Amino acid sequence: MTINVIGLCLDGISGLNESVRKIVETATLLVGSDRHLSYFPNHTAETIVLGDVLEAILEIRQHLDTTNSCIVVLTSGDPLFFGLGRLLIRHFPPENLRFYPHLSSVQLAFSRIKIPWQDAKIISIHGRSMDELIEPLQQGVEKIAVLTDSTNTPKAIANLLVALNLPTTYQFWVCENLGGEDERVQKLSIDAIQPEIFAPLNLVVLLRQPKISDQTIDLSNLPLLGIPDNYFASYDDRPGLMTKREVRVLILAELNLQPEQIIWDIGAGTGSVSIEIARLSSSSIVYAIEKTAVGTSLIEENCRRFQVKNIVSIHGNAPEILHHLRPPNRIFIGGNSGKLRNILGVCGIRMLPGGIIVLAFTTLENLHTAVSWVEERKKSDRCWSYRLLQVQLSRSVPLANLTRFNPINPVTIMIIRRI
Repeated sequence: MTINVIGLCLDGISGLNESVRKIVETATLLVGSDRHLSYFPNHTAETIVLGDVLEAILEIRQHLDTTNSCIVVLTSGDPLFFGLGRLLIRHFPPENLRFYPHLSSVQLAFSRIKIPWQDAKIISIHGRSMDELIEPLQQGVEKIAVLTDSTNTPKAIANLLVALNLPTTYQFWVCENLGGEDERVQKLSIDAIQPEIFAPLNLVVLLRQPKISDQTIDLSNLPLLGIPDNYFASYDDRPGLMTKREVRVLILAELNLQPEQIIWDIGAGTGSVSIEIARLSSSSIVYAIEKTAVGTSLIEENCRRFQVKNIVSIHGNAPEILHHLRPPNRIFIGGNSGKLRNILGVCGIRMLPGGIIVLAFTTLENLHTAVSWVEERKKSDRCWSYRLLQVQLSRSVPLANLTRFNPINPVTIMIIRRI
């Protein structure tokens, strides 16, 4: 006996082709939600309203043993796309199941927005936590389709976007009643999204926007210290790859900056630390050393964006390039490409008396290398010292009507001094 699992759209029976329609018409048992069953008000078959799904499955089992029965299970869109089909496969042998998919809501949404969607990330928060949505947003995934519910609403998603303080921005589309007569597809400003205005059947599409242009930054409103991460130009494929604001502030404090200093920022990445230093001390000169061409271009773009003139962007490899720079008063090492011991060796020789080296580590191996290097120096020169600051921070994020903390990757800050 076969269980026919048929996907419907909001146009009901009119959206089915002739062969699938005949299967429904000959059904002796119709299983579906109140909405799906309402499309067939004059059908003579016995019906099971889907409430408790496991209870409905038990009833379907009983009908499987009945001869000359035709079982039809009605679902939305594609039954095997976040649908009832997955559960049916767990409870019935594959040979007892036959699927007749319709267009999914995600297909319809992207067709209405007129955007290719083969590379989209599709996430269901229908009856689930929004945790699964956080990581793709932080990674800056280009296209995200989000299946919602009455708790995880478009407004809840908008609140999450604001709370995450992302380095990227997203176009926000809300698609309602797709395939129905009252279908509505809207591109909305996050600030304009209200909690009650959307139909129960909706999904959200998020499309990553190009980077903020220089003209959109109002420098007069920037804080003196701790620029929000999303103001910086960042890597397209790794927008979160920068020293986070909270960690950056601690690094700046540990550098103990003074006027008219020479500062090296080794492995500068997007230049976020260099920019903060340059704004805090306009009389100092910051050498932002970055080995990748993309990183160097981002540093230069951020210099223009924040209108700083005292950063020298250097495309080169450490430690080799360090021999050609003016001796520093302060050094920050954010990246080392596996050459940490050699870089520290050059820094130790070239750093001016009373200098400070600050390093940020995410791995124990690099921390061990740096500690070993200082301990070796201390054996012959007691002027060397170090201390460690382990940073474990979390940012609050809203999850529907609740709030939880989302951790930032732990960082160990090492401060090396030579008196």
